[in-house]
Amino acid sequence: MKALLDGMEDITVVGEATTGPGVLKILRETGPDIAVLDISLPEINGLKLAEMIAVDFTEVKILALTVHEDRAYVRPMLKAGAKGYLLKRSAADELVRAIRAIAGGGVYLDPAIAETVIPSAPADHAPGSSQLVELSQRETEVLQMISRGLSNKEIAGRLDISVKTVETHKARALEKTGLRTRADIVRYGVAHRWLDDL
Repeated sequence: MKALLDGMEDITVVGEATTGPGVLKILRETGPDIAVLDISLPEINGLKLAEMIAVDFTEVKILALTVHEDRAYVRPMLKAGAKGYLLKRSAADELVRAIRAIAGGGVYLDPAIAETVIPSAPADHAPGSSQLVELSQRETEVLQMISRGLSNKEIAGRLDISVKTVETHKARALEKTGLRTRADIVRYGVAHRWLDDL
């Protein structure tokens, strides 16, 4: 993992730890932007650690990195404040993307668990499922990028428009679809298969 990240110009690894207390020590000494946490750490497990970080290190964003695919692990980590959940088997391909998404203010869910974690509601109950909903191409693009974890600033850069314009398209899309939260948008994205090719 460290070798993979050391090759990235925009990412600096400031420390490594193999125990929960070791993680807390590094956070106190280095104040990183992101902590990549294994759920199965000795002494203090990743879930408890995530809860402690959310209280004591509010500026640190958490990416859970684990072998556990069960929602019994995923949901508590996200509830504890993790901004991302990545499976170890996907790490070689997805770790850098996950870190960048979280650093940019987004949320990252491993594509392999997105449907499990945020199941699609039945079509007649899902927000925005009405056949009458018609989004413009721009509104669709903005919602797609939000569902993939991009921040407004990143979306503006990709579409070559202002952040304010992104916010306008997002507001119109949310009004048309009845979606309210980022989780709603991710569910909508899963239902429309926007995350399949991630």
